Amino acid sequence: MNDFDTTNSLANGLRSLTPVTGSGSSSANTDPKNLESEDFVSIFKSMLMSVNQSQQHSRQLAESFDMGQHQDLTSVMIAQQKSSLAFQSTLQVRNKLVTAYQDIMNMPV
Repeated sequence: MNDFDTTNSLANGLRSLTPVTGSGSSSANTDPKNLESEDFVSIFKSMLMSVNQSQQHSRQLAESFDMGQHQDLTSVMIAQQKSSLAFQSTLQVRNKLVTAYQDIMNMPV
């Protein structure tokens, strides 16, 4: 899996978590039996693992470039930027989750 696929899988995983609403929405869209068997925790865990793999890959490329085993600086820089983007996306998702949790906890009962 390359870094672009990692970033896309992160975005697709987040899109799958948002409910789909439209003019023809019915109760079948929200029926738990029709939802995928994966829950939020497993999707989020797989996204974190893909971000980690992306960072590991970019680190390995940078180390091999530093030791002279890898000669393509462009691919090293692109891998680092992609892993940085994936990390920043994950960080923003975490921030939104923390904000949503705090909002829910501050609601009057």
